[in-house]
Amino acid sequence: MTSVILKTATRLVGALVLVLSIYLLWRGHHAPGGGFIAALVAATGFALVVLAEGPGVVRRGLRIRPQYLIGAGLALSMGAGLVGMIRQQPFLTGVWWPSTSAVAGTPLFFDTGVFLVVLGAILTVLLALEES
Repeated sequence: MTSVILKTATRLVGALVLVLSIYLLWRGHHAPGGGFIAALVAATGFALVVLAEGPGVVRRGLRIRPQYLIGAGLALSMGAGLVGMIRQQPFLTGVWWPSTSAVAGTPLFFDTGVFLVVLGAILTVLLALEES
């Protein structure tokens, strides 16, 4: 699409959507939000960029294949679950690090892993559909 209005609006709205996504990810353990919904919001921002600029701009901006996000997210979520087991507790037990805020713990790492998996999966499908 070559609309100047869409391209201009995408720069502002796309950035705001990504900031909202990070906010939803950060507050997701104690309030509505979390990795899944944050990834859906981020994917909406990327979809807007794909519509305005094309899939090549998103691929160059990511610098890695979206499939790698899926693998990194699975590894991060698994690692967050294993921290509890290392401490002789059940898998996926929430562990918070001392002398940090109540947000910095394994639930945030797990949510970040979910975020990466969902975002990677949606971007893989979105870019494949747009390029075909």
